Amino acid sequence: MAEVITLGTTVQTLSGQKYVLEELGIMTRDFNPQSPSPVHNFETVENRHGTIDRGTVYGQRTINCSFYFKAVDMWDYALLRDEVFRIFDSREAFYIIDQRNPGKRWLVKYSSPYNIEQNWKYGFFEIDFITVKLPFAESIGTTMDPFDFDSDLWQLGQGLVAEDTMYVHNTTSFRIYNAGDVLIDPKSMPLKIKYKGKSNNLNIKNVTTGDLWSYTGSTTTERDVITLDGVKAYRNVLGSIFKNTNWGLITLKPGWNDFVITGATGDFKVEFDFRFYNL
Repeated sequence: MAEVITLGTTVQTLSGQKYVLEELGIMTRDFNPQSPSPVHNFETVENRHGTIDRGTVYGQRTINCSFYFKAVDMWDYALLRDEVFRIFDSREAFYIIDQRNPGKRWLVKYSSPYNIEQNWKYGFFEIDFITVKLPFAESIGTTMDPFDFDSDLWQLGQGLVAEDTMYVHNTTSFRIYNAGDVLIDPKSMPLKIKYKGKSNNLNIKNVTTGDLWSYTGSTTTERDVITLDGVKAYRNVLGSIFKNTNWGLITLKPGWNDFVITGATGDFKVEFDFRFYNL
C-alpha cells in the first residue's frame, strides 16, 4: 500500500473514556464537517412584494470521515473490525475531536450503516456522523479552566483574545467575553451564573443584549449562593427561587458583553461558567 498522509481523531464517550484512534491502529484519512445547514423562516404578506425575514437557525450537520486500519493477520483483522464497531457504538452520543483542531469537539452519532471494505489485512471505511443537540463544535475547556495553551484544552483559531479575560468578578460592573461564533442561549446551551454574597432585590443585567434577571428576595450571609443554571434559578438554602424572579434569562452574544449588578449589599463574587461554540 502506498504511503497515505493521515490525520488524527479522538473519540470520547460521555463518561469520559477516550480512544485515540491512531494508538489503536485506526488511521484517519479525512475529517470533513459539512457547512452549517440554514433553516430560513420567511413570511409572505398578501399584496406585498417579496418576503419578511423572520430569522435563520442552523439544522443538523453531517461530518464525513474516512478511516483505514492494518491488521497483523486475518484473525487480527476480525478483532480490529469488531473494535471499530464498539468504538463508534451510537446507542449513546459521543464526542469526536479532529486533532488539527484539538480544542474543539463535536457531539455526534453515526447516521447510517457503514461497510468496512477488506483488502487483505487492510480495512477501509467511511462514516457519516450527524451532530446531536447542537450543530456546532464546542470548546473542550470551559471558562472555569485556565486559559493555558499547554493544557490541551485550547487552540489557536478559537476566537480567544490577548486581553486578560476574566469570568469571576467582585465589582458591580464588568465584562464577559464570548470567544465563540454563536450566541450563548441558556435555553439550549449550558450556562451557569453564580452569585455568592449578601443582596437585596438582586439584578443582573447584560447591558450589551438588554437581558435582565431579577430576584425579589434577599441573601443574608456571605455564604449564600444564587445559581442561574440554564433556565433554572435556585439558592443553596431554599432550592428553587424561580417564582420569585422576573423569569428572565441572560444570553451572551459573541464578543464582549458589558454587565451591571445592582442590589448587592456587601462583598460578593459572581462567576460565569460556559463553553464556546464555533461554526
